[in-house]
Amino acid sequence: MRIVLAPDSFKESMSAAQAAAAMARGVHRVLPGATCVPVPMADGGEGTTDALVAALGGRLLEVPTTDALGRPVTGAVGLAPGGLAVLEVAAAVGIGLVAPGDRDVMAATSAGVAPLVRAALAAGSGRVVVGLGGSATNDGGAGLLVGLGARLLDAAGDPVPPEPRALHRVAAVDLSGLDPRLRDVAVELACDVTSPLLGPDGASAVFGPQKGASPEQIRTLDAALTTLVTALEAAAGRTVRDEPGAGAAGGLGAAFLALGATRRPGVEVVVEAAGLTEHVRGADLVLTGEGAVDAQTLAGKTPAGVAAVARRAGVPIVAFAGRVDPSADALLDHGFAAVVPILRGLGDVAEALAAGPDNLEHAVATTLRLLRLGATSALTDTDTDTDRRIP
Repeated sequence: MRIVLAPDSFKESMSAAQAAAAMARGVHRVLPGATCVPVPMADGGEGTTDALVAALGGRLLEVPTTDALGRPVTGAVGLAPGGLAVLEVAAAVGIGLVAPGDRDVMAATSAGVAPLVRAALAAGSGRVVVGLGGSATNDGGAGLLVGLGARLLDAAGDPVPPEPRALHRVAAVDLSGLDPRLRDVAVELACDVTSPLLGPDGASAVFGPQKGASPEQIRTLDAALTTLVTALEAAAGRTVRDEPGAGAAGGLGAAFLALGATRRPGVEVVVEAAGLTEHVRGADLVLTGEGAVDAQTLAGKTPAGVAAVARRAGVPIVAFAGRVDPSADALLDHGFAAVVPILRGLGDVAEALAAGPDNLEHAVATTLRLLRLGATSALTDTDTDTDRRIP
């Protein structure tokens, strides 16, 4: 029996590779002879670089940079054959790098992404895939722009710092100092978010609260991004504020789009590079999952992308999550056989995150036992002496 394990990361609990390993342990507790095929996935957020580097046989280049609050961290750029570089903004300015009590959305900037981009350019990459998600920032990409050589100027022509609390002063954006190597590279945004930059569906309103923004700050941030993007669009000669994905990663999408980047659903990029379609073909079961699952999972999240592959191949799929919202029942109408929460017992968030791998292993084992008991599918454990039907 062959089971494909294609989870995303469980944010702040385990990486996609760790999740796949936990799933494999759960499978082997019930079906010790089963063949598990781990295919760690991502959708543009945390884990995108690792997933693509593993799929393409590349290597990781460590890059000194800063987090969203300007503190030193070490990021990484994946370098793959054919002149491809892969990076994810979460490696530098990810929300997971800033403790909840330290998060300050009005001071956080995306400046730490610029050294990653410059490292990709220095490596001679002709194509750069940017995993766009999981940031702690809401600066409209102001920090990135300044880090790449642009200048934010006020009405008097003086520099404006790229912090959200100062962006209301921006009167012009000067792009003349941008790194000239950007002209010779194709930048592709791997992004599951389709939000515009501004308004009720934009970066500040939708993602600001999870970064610590109060209702009043959300209004301030949206006004600041309006000021910034107006000047940026004038400088770039293109309108980006309403483009799908402009609101991704606190508005980093808008900055990259203004510089000529293109956007593609992140899970599609990883599915293609990882060869997931080939792995799923002929499999008996697919397991996927991520930290939280709800109806919005269908809007380009990793489990939905994996399910689309499984559905085309006619292979049943089960999703696991640390938190399963009641609205996740919608997934059952889109190819999922089941959506399973992994939490066991009561405890605080920190305990649940620490116990994530063990809980996922247990949930997978329990699910397979129930599927065997129900005997509702034609999957067979062909690695035993008997023809035991399991789901």
